[in-house]
Amino acid sequence: MEILVNIDVDDLARAERFYCRAFNLRPLRRFGTGGVELVGASACLYLLHKPAGSRPARAATQPRDYSRHWTPVHLDFVVEDADAAVARAVAAGAVLEDPIQSHPWGRIAHLADPFGHGLCILQFTAEGYDAIATPAVHNP
Repeated sequence: MEILVNIDVDDLARAERFYCRAFNLRPLRRFGTGGVELVGASACLYLLHKPAGSRPARAATQPRDYSRHWTPVHLDFVVEDADAAVARAVAAGAVLEDPIQSHPWGRIAHLADPFGHGLCILQFTAEGYDAIATPAVHNP
């Protein structure tokens, strides 16, 4: 199985500039004027032009809104240096919502991209999540 990451934006050029500057991604392919594929991370990131106010699906009752919004699904960018990554993301247009906090597994900062999507910047310790993990029980 492969997982693709798609991010709806209302300004494709602005989104490309942000994600390339903030996270050192680079465009690989363009899909007309409707999308761009960014590479340079462990998963491809697809920016998709979708106008504000448009509906994401026929059954959806809430239109796309690019002001700050909350969703339970978000991106985590794992980096070597959280301080430098946060500074780079903010300089590129992100909003720092919570400064870097330390945990047994590493450090995390909460941000929002210029399109209202929440994201986190993580810097793991040597143990990473193993510092807090327990074995999962498999129930087939």
